[in-house]
Amino acid sequence: MSVKTKGDLINKIVQDTGITKKKAQQVVDSFLDGISEALTNSGNIKLTNFGSFKVKEQSARTGRNPQSGEKITIPAKKVVKFSPGKGLQNIIA
Repeated sequence: MSVKTKGDLINKIVQDTGITKKKAQQVVDSFLDGISEALTNSGNIKLTNFGSFKVKEQSARTGRNPQSGEKITIPAKKVVKFSPGKGLQNIIA
């Protein structure tokens, strides 16, 4: 089974564990909420053998409007960066 969406992940959990689809959805939602909360509060989360998520500050920069070609200022913002862990890296390599 190929997992490409949140729905696919829920179906995979149902298939692998035999729990109900409603319970699997609660598990996935809780997991994603936990990651979001950790990133909001501490700015990072590390999942051993999977990878780590970190919030980084991206500074303001100059860009170009693709339609008109005029220069624009792109404001600073926070972005989430993912670094794969050794276990994940070994699986996909």
